[in-house]
Amino acid sequence: MPSASLLPATSAGAQLCPSLARPLRRRCCRVKAASTAPPSNGIGIGRRAASLAGVAAWLATAAGRAEASPFDNYVKRKKLEPLEAYVPAVLLTQDQFRDLEKSLEFEKPKYDESRSLLRSGPASSLRVNIRAVAQYASSNGQGKAATDAVDECLRALEDLDSLLLKATRKDPSASVETMRSKIAVALGALDNLLQTVPSAVMDKGKAIADAYRTPSDGYYEEGNGAELDPSMKQLQDIL
Repeated sequence: MPSASLLPATSAGAQLCPSLARPLRRRCCRVKAASTAPPSNGIGIGRRAASLAGVAAWLATAAGRAEASPFDNYVKRKKLEPLEAYVPAVLLTQDQFRDLEKSLEFEKPKYDESRSLLRSGPASSLRVNIRAVAQYASSNGQGKAATDAVDECLRALEDLDSLLLKATRKDPSASVETMRSKIAVALGALDNLLQTVPSAVMDKGKAIADAYRTPSDGYYEEGNGAELDPSMKQLQDIL
């Protein structure tokens, strides 16, 4: 007895052979051929396009890393110094801003030099220092007041920097009065931030700042040197 076939048949009895595997192989071959075929419009264009695509992807990733500025989380990642090391740095920055304000009183202010004051000395590390002070304030339940003061100070300094830049380009909209008002806002915000510092720490911070300003005025006499020297070293590291 002939064995029954498992293949499907037509109404006339002809058996149909499955042909699914062959089209799949042809599709694979076509895909492989498309992926390895050289470009028709010139040698090496495909490789250059792939390279440019890779560079673009890397730049997009780098841009994402840049937008997440390391300064935003710097204080959280870095082990904090004692609070009394940041306080004198902020006080010295206030002195620097007052010097900047005085420089605007000249008949012909040198706006480029005034602008450089925002990026040199104690002011160069102000962002990190005031955020460190704010972090200490947060642990004492004064986080909102400290954060508001930090934000207000940084906004005023950004506006001041923009005004100074416009002034270097002879923009008449950048008036000295407006610049001085921005400095006043920044100084007031720093005062508000320092109000969150415990009085004992504030007194020590002022003494360190005074010693840094005038190291030969007797601050190291009668035992003060032994007390202030480690703090001075911490301050110099921060500055």
